Amino acid sequence: MHCAKKINNIVDSLIATTPNAEALAVTADEHKSSNLASIDTSTMFKLSYGLFVLTAKDGDKDNGCIINTAAQLTVTPLKISITVHKDNMTHDMILRTEMFNLSVLSTSVPFSVFEQFGFRSGRDTDKFGDADYDARTTNGIRYLPTFTNSVISANVIDTYDCGTHTLFIASVTEAFALSQEPSVTYQYYFDNIKPKPKIQESKKSGYICKICGYIYEGEPLPADFICPLCKHGAADFEKL
Repeated sequence: MHCAKKINNIVDSLIATTPNAEALAVTADEHKSSNLASIDTSTMFKLSYGLFVLTAKDGDKDNGCIINTAAQLTVTPLKISITVHKDNMTHDMILRTEMFNLSVLSTSVPFSVFEQFGFRSGRDTDKFGDADYDARTTNGIRYLPTFTNSVISANVIDTYDCGTHTLFIASVTEAFALSQEPSVTYQYYFDNIKPKPKIQESKKSGYICKICGYIYEGEPLPADFICPLCKHGAADFEKL
């Protein structure tokens, strides 16, 4: 089964086993009694689409990568899911520590953030060499304090092997908003952030003088052509 389809089937089955919509209604009293003081539930709306910097910590080492798969599963208790490629070191850290942060990227994010974190997290690269990225949530894991509209911390409660990826089910332990900027979608990323490929100039056709570098544009080079600069003949020209 295709990985994306397998993940969707797992998520659908998880949602199907959750309480009905009436049971998902959460009152202010329930929020207080369930110790959700550190959770701004408005941040969950940011998970419906977007790109996220996923971060994890194992011992003294932090790492992170960009993912585009995160979703809210249930309200009470508040659970989310993420899928991470197994080639990522961040993936391995989450398997070992069972904790992670999500920084929801906003539309002000520059391409340099994508260059820094990448869609794959290298095993020897320090993603957090810049002191600007030293912000941490209460679980001790770093998050991206700029170009982010909200931050979510979670503890893993279940995992599902999806071939090239792992699906993590996690309970939210902390969530807060940083700005009201819209989240970045993949389409916005491709249209406005990712540099457009440079269109190569069409290669000039013609001949170049091997003596002085003068270029004769066009086809063919006349047999009796004399270079206007060095006065050498056609025999000293070569095709571009």
